[in-house]
Amino acid sequence: MLDAHQLNVFLVAARTLNFTAAARQLHMTQPSVSQHIQSLEQHFNAELFIRAGRHLRLTDAGAALLPLAQKMVSMSEHIEEKMDSLHGEVHGHLQVGCSTTVGKYVLPFLLASFLRRYPKVQATCLVTPRATAVQMLCDGDVHIALASSQEFCKDVEFKLFIQDPLVLIAPLSHPWAVRGEIDVAELVDAPFIMREETSGTREKLEEGLIEAGMSLDQLDTVLTLGNSEAIALAVQEGIGVGIVSKMVVCRLVEGKVAQVHVKGLELFQSVYIGSHTGYPATTAQIAFWNFVNDPENPVVIGLNDVNSGEDWPAFSAICQMETAV
Repeated sequence: MLDAHQLNVFLVAARTLNFTAAARQLHMTQPSVSQHIQSLEQHFNAELFIRAGRHLRLTDAGAALLPLAQKMVSMSEHIEEKMDSLHGEVHGHLQVGCSTTVGKYVLPFLLASFLRRYPKVQATCLVTPRATAVQMLCDGDVHIALASSQEFCKDVEFKLFIQDPLVLIAPLSHPWAVRGEIDVAELVDAPFIMREETSGTREKLEEGLIEAGMSLDQLDTVLTLGNSEAIALAVQEGIGVGIVSKMVVCRLVEGKVAQVHVKGLELFQSVYIGSHTGYPATTAQIAFWNFVNDPENPVVIGLNDVNSGEDWPAFSAICQMETAV
């Protein structure tokens, strides 16, 4: 009979393509991982991995087993959590994938409040590029994804969670800091610190410029960085100006850079929450989904206040209150 634990070992090995890395993730020894894989290969009378020195890749049999193993492991977890829930408490391991800004500035507040409400739930947050977070959800590797993208795949349900304002920031010594507001056409007059090409922030900026009759190529890009925090700190150091999430400004450089309103350029980045309906939902997953979509959730209320134009310090106070309860 198939062993769900062995199948989980196979899933981690297939994801890492390295038995040593799989052993670390599973808190097992490397020989034990190899033994479990060999047992599965003997059970199916088929090799699951092609071994070439330290390098692994899935055989056709391994690739065929992958989605089936994921479903069985998910069902096994669901059975365990369902039986635990009969005792009147939510148990289980919640796995959330999220894009970088959301993972650093939104999810900690949500999880802190959620885990206080459901103390027997264990949570893992995987902070990755947005496309990776969505792909992990599509592959069934996480229960929930929060990302500024909703690339569709079969059996995945996405809902709009928040609208994240994007703001122009400038060094305090910059002339724009004194003015507080500029026309969109003036953006070509300053050295710009830009996100990488695959960034959602960069995509939104490009879309906004096109609507304003401009193009990204017109900006004087002096530096390209891979995350918004680095851009905020580079602006603080006086290298140039940049566009970042308002959450980054609030939590990292409030009072150390100037926020400048750009007439004709209102930028928001949509953040979506998604779950995979093709796999049985765990009790922890259902509880978190309901928690995040609860209109009375004070963290979500605070985020929506920001999006409707309320002062960001109000949200900061709510967050501090939440984490202190």
